[in-house]
Amino acid sequence: MAGKKQQGGKGHSIPRESVGEVRLNKLLADNGFASRRGSDALIADGKVMIDGNIVTTLGTKVDPALQRVEVDGVVIKARPQRRRYYLLNKPAGVVCTNEERETRKRAVDLISDRERGRIFTVGRLDEDTLGLVLLTSDGEFANKVMHPRYGIPKTYQAKVEGRIDDDSLTRIREGVFLAEGRTTGARVVVQRRGPKLSTILITIWEGKNREVRRVFARFGFKVLSLRRVRIGPITDRRLAVGHWRPLTKLEVQELMDMAATPPEQRVDSELSGSGRSSSRGVARNAGRGPRSHASGQRRFGGGGGSGRGRGRTAGRGRRS
Repeated sequence: MAGKKQQGGKGHSIPRESVGEVRLNKLLADNGFASRRGSDALIADGKVMIDGNIVTTLGTKVDPALQRVEVDGVVIKARPQRRRYYLLNKPAGVVCTNEERETRKRAVDLISDRERGRIFTVGRLDEDTLGLVLLTSDGEFANKVMHPRYGIPKTYQAKVEGRIDDDSLTRIREGVFLAEGRTTGARVVVQRRGPKLSTILITIWEGKNREVRRVFARFGFKVLSLRRVRIGPITDRRLAVGHWRPLTKLEVQELMDMAATPPEQRVDSELSGSGRSSSRGVARNAGRGPRSHASGQRRFGGGGGSGRGRGRTAGRGRRS
């Protein structure tokens, strides 16, 4: 960059010191515009400008202290905002988008913290799906929680029409072919099975678009209601629908630690606990988990918990 840009008032100028070049998508993510993947979409869509010029090249680097970066007309500050982390129990009818022109209620609109700054949802839930959503201004945190390579498990309670059969459950556990490829499998616990309605806990590690609904539809079962009840070690306990709370430092660290541990080395003690209402189902399914793409071995989601809890779970299924 030739020279430094100046800023200041009348009769004098103040030199701006370089803070070093960073990738453009990281800069956007660190300032709460979107996750890194979402920031790449903003760049590709021509919504980002550098020094007045639209930039669409992914991988572009920028020095925010020396260059003016705008996203839809909003100027990014050289120093990132304080990082924020929230947990929301999303109601139906609320969408997970930061689009300013969106007319429907957005998840970010429900976070009433005056100091939240710019935040975005970590991944998405469909408009008609209830349950837990993380919101943050930390792009690195968002990437690690939602990218499939880190294998953070998400657990849903699905109510499906009719009595689901064992063969369909087995095939769902092993992986299902969808339009974009085969799923990595799921952990399934049957909570209730009746002639007109079955209630199932299903844990996935991947998060393809509308994956849970599409997987059940693959076997002719319509999902009547769907609610995300767990993200890694975090549950919806004591958090009413439509309410939110900040994540604790411990919860943030637990999620980051989980992402740092290869999924095949984890034993998912929490997920076995989530199915205690159907102990036979837990015992039967404790060894179920998605296969690792690299080795073909079973992968476990989850992590944390006491050593005593890990021992109980390990005794039920496979050990890492």
